[in-house]
Amino acid sequence: MKFIESLNDGENVSEIYFVKSKTSAVTKNGKPYDNLIVQDRTGTMDAKIWSPNSAGIDDFEALDYVEITASVQVFNGAKQLNVSRVRKCREGEYDEANYMPVSDKDIDKMYAELLDIIKSVKTIHYRMLLEDFFEKDEEFIRQFKKSSAAKSVHHNFIGGLLEHTLSVAKLCNYLASAYDILNRDLLISAAILHDIAKVKEFSEFPMNDYTDDGQLLGHIVMGYEMVSERIEDIPGFPKKQASELKHCILAHHGELEFGSPKKPALIEAVALSFADNTDAKIETFKEDILKPSENEWRYSRFIESNIRKTTKNQD
Repeated sequence: MKFIESLNDGENVSEIYFVKSKTSAVTKNGKPYDNLIVQDRTGTMDAKIWSPNSAGIDDFEALDYVEITASVQVFNGAKQLNVSRVRKCREGEYDEANYMPVSDKDIDKMYAELLDIIKSVKTIHYRMLLEDFFEKDEEFIRQFKKSSAAKSVHHNFIGGLLEHTLSVAKLCNYLASAYDILNRDLLISAAILHDIAKVKEFSEFPMNDYTDDGQLLGHIVMGYEMVSERIEDIPGFPKKQASELKHCILAHHGELEFGSPKKPALIEAVALSFADNTDAKIETFKEDILKPSENEWRYSRFIESNIRKTTKNQD
């Protein structure tokens, strides 16, 4: 299969892709055309059908799999497909695993590792809360394993939310071992719970887009609500422990301008915000430098800097 990340300017391609979106428009001269975003597991690409009513263009809609015959051209610095033929594919002609981005790590192994960290939490009410989500709630577990951690910035793939959560929990575990002042159980619990509402903020793949509540409320507020509701169902949950945990969730973006309703007022909230930002930034950098490029240096709009790969060590 010819994956999107490997397509080059001037190349002709005939391949099956997933249609993430399809919209109709007209040129300045009043000629109709279709805008597509096509996708495989390596990324997405804009595509244009300049003669949508011509022979060779099957009827199809967004979320269909189609075989596209097209040429690759660069427009405004970005590659796009100029499509000449489209055939709607039947089930069985494609392998869905080639079209949805997925973590390169084993999802079940990551989840087992997360459960081991939960078992290490000694504070009974924190552990009961974590078990309520991650061991007892089958629907939440299903969604959590499949969810991304973002629409486009970092960990925007199936298993991304799990991968990010596990990385943040590991970073927090290290911080707790290095700094005695940190309450490990609070920090670990907050790390595992900090992004749980992303299962509600984003729709499931193949769309992976903001839901209505994701736009209106966001994952921080919804995460606070989810944790608060579960705490109410746990008898005798200490009020101060509940407030400290909820504060860490509300403050985990670190600054008001980054979306946190509260700035960190507990040292554990500071540690969590640093761990969250560290994993997000490193993953963003990693994803950017691994993208195919003809140049050694490339500009990252998320890092807001020119970046390149590190020189390999010589033996």
